[in-house]
Amino acid sequence: MKKRAALLPIAALLCTAFAAHAEPRHPAWSRSANLYEVNLRQYSQDGTLKAFAASLPRLKTMGVDIVWLMPIYPIGQKDRKGTLGSYYAVRDYSAVNPDYGTMDDLKAMVKQAHALGMHVILDWVGGHTAWDHPWVEQHQDWYKKNDKGEITFVTFKNEAGGIEEWTDVAGLDYDNKDLRKAMIAAMSFWVKEAGVDGFRCDAAGQAPTDFWNEARAQLDKIKPVFMLAEANLPEHHDKAFDASYDWPLNEIMKKIAKGEAGAAELRAYVANPPKAFPRDAYRLEFTNNHDINSWQGADKDLYGPAFGAMAVLSYTLPGIPLVYNGQEARLDKKLAFFEKDPIDWKTYELEGFYAGLNALKKENPALWNGTAGGAVQMLEVGNDKLFAFKRQQGANTVRVIVNPTNQVQKYKLAGDDGPAMMKPWRWRIIVPQ
Repeated sequence: MKKRAALLPIAALLCTAFAAHAEPRHPAWSRSANLYEVNLRQYSQDGTLKAFAASLPRLKTMGVDIVWLMPIYPIGQKDRKGTLGSYYAVRDYSAVNPDYGTMDDLKAMVKQAHALGMHVILDWVGGHTAWDHPWVEQHQDWYKKNDKGEITFVTFKNEAGGIEEWTDVAGLDYDNKDLRKAMIAAMSFWVKEAGVDGFRCDAAGQAPTDFWNEARAQLDKIKPVFMLAEANLPEHHDKAFDASYDWPLNEIMKKIAKGEAGAAELRAYVANPPKAFPRDAYRLEFTNNHDINSWQGADKDLYGPAFGAMAVLSYTLPGIPLVYNGQEARLDKKLAFFEKDPIDWKTYELEGFYAGLNALKKENPALWNGTAGGAVQMLEVGNDKLFAFKRQQGANTVRVIVNPTNQVQKYKLAGDDGPAMMKPWRWRIIVPQ
């Protein structure tokens, strides 16, 4: 076993009993939870469920709560991109990709995760299928058509305003009630047969919100599930989803690392976000994920020395934090999306760092998710280049000061004897004992 070192100390932790005032919709186990995204193809040289399952005890020690598996389904051959194709070009909604293993392998992995006190969610691709999915021939009325009446590939405007074209998949038409029934049945299959605990719904805006509302209601009849939307829509939180992507905050983080933003932008975002989400909505906070890594870059490329500070913000600001597989080993390359390109696990250099952040969140109700956690209150430290705030829930208070600049900054926090200095890209977390 290679040496695993805790790189960056976090803070003293406070263990406090707390009765969460949760709404019934959120699973109770999600209130203090974090997520860990698994790219099975690249996780190991084998790229299988069995190979990944061997890592579950390590992830438990790291404090992981929810394991999110990227799509595990068979991938389409027709119009496939690259050698292995996109995980999101699904050929069969009710099978495991043989490259990853079998249904029994998945069941065993889920059972092992549950025994460790962890939960498992599957990546669900509800907006489109592969061109060789049987539905394309059997149910052509379930698909969107162009002006000529032909089934068409997916095109849409992304969060940044650009137009994307996914030529390897055919778009589904949710005006068709039979499609809705079939899709909910397929999702229910995995909850019933494999025991999974919910779904991360890819490009959730490609299906209407009322469909997701219906799907959530039906899934919750099987057991309470956790639902994450790859979207940034407040309406998704009315009934369907527990969590959604906080892309705007991630964009600010990347700008901070480039010197194009700072504490002022963070304060403005917290005080006046571009969209008003319910107080109990979980916002997914991240420095990286499979899309960012493959198409934009690794942490060293996007954040450089600012990475640690941005990771701390993703854990201490309101939201549910995400770690992408390999970040704990300081993943330093883009993982190919359509080819085999395994992670180099090296020394697990940041495993202790993430274990500390996971423990900090779990043991401090002020940092819990939604209304179970405390709202952000800005702190005055005598230096507007620093971002300082506190969150409080009951008797538990966590104060955070982050230096989002490449220069040493002076500050004074109430209760300190005198001014202190904070090095570039560093932070201070205070949890009163």
